[in-house]
Amino acid sequence: MFLHLFCQLKPKFAHSTIRDIIFMRQVKKEHPKEKAKLHPRNKNRERYDFKQLIESTPELAPFVKPNPYGDESIDFANPEAVKTLNKAILKHHYNLGSWDVPEGYLCPPIPGRADYIHHMADFLCRNNYGKIPTGPHIKCFDIGVGASCIYPIIGHQEYGWSFVGSDIDPAAINSANGIIAANPMLQGKVECKLQHNPKDFFYGIIRKDELIDFSVCNPPFHASAEEAQAGSLRKIHNLHLNKKVEPVLNFGGHNHELWCEGGEEKFVRNMILQSRKFAQNCFCFSTLISKESNLKKVYHALEQAEVFAAETIPMGQGNKISRIVVWTFLNTEEQNKWKNTRWKVRS
Repeated sequence: MFLHLFCQLKPKFAHSTIRDIIFMRQVKKEHPKEKAKLHPRNKNRERYDFKQLIESTPELAPFVKPNPYGDESIDFANPEAVKTLNKAILKHHYNLGSWDVPEGYLCPPIPGRADYIHHMADFLCRNNYGKIPTGPHIKCFDIGVGASCIYPIIGHQEYGWSFVGSDIDPAAINSANGIIAANPMLQGKVECKLQHNPKDFFYGIIRKDELIDFSVCNPPFHASAEEAQAGSLRKIHNLHLNKKVEPVLNFGGHNHELWCEGGEEKFVRNMILQSRKFAQNCFCFSTLISKESNLKKVYHALEQAEVFAAETIPMGQGNKISRIVVWTFLNTEEQNKWKNTRWKVRS
């Protein structure tokens, strides 16, 4: 049975004049100590402690300045500032000694990526007698691992899981493997492979006899290069308030990270149809769905693929609402056999 879908309207903010900004500083808004929409186990749930982050990563210091509310922050429209913040977060919260991404590649928001991992841990917990399966024998497949290798980093550091990551971009795979090589705790636990056929999701990466406990995926959001560029420009202008800025064409990721023909809906639909061929290889498959309007077609694809069960897990970060769709082809007996042989004894 499908869960009731979560929906929330986004508030609108208006920023107009210098006088308004001065007034906001004078009546500084009291922010909650925690970001309540994030998962309770998310290490990024509290507001950024820039003092601690700078202590772990001193190169962050030049980017930290008061925002219009008088709070310490960074310019989130500055890719270098965002990347340095990510380095500090990964070092401070996840003990990662070395991390970088090539110029122009997607620099992921770590709190949201961590939430996906924690919600999947909860899903496994609900299907494992109330206990999260942990350790390297739990294997996850990250479809589109990207240059940042972010899901494997968080999943391994939080739960000890091992990962297989795939990507169609050789430079992204080289970057991810470079991160693994530079961090001994990831070596032997995370493996990233090049997907040679852009149309394939599982073929060429997962062996027919290989067992995967679950998959994760952050699909390309847009349906065209023009739509992706417009989205990037909206993001830049929103971050800069009323400032007039020139477009930064590579802001927020390379083409394959941001868009594909048919956008998120077609990408996920194709992944669902292909997942059927690997029904017995994986306990469950999952993907992020950013656009609520795509859910109807996604569930139609799940019905066409004749999945045994599916679930929608709501997620929220700030004013952004998204959701995870999880599905499995295993019936109840097959699920019990899977968790009793792979999870129960060793978790």
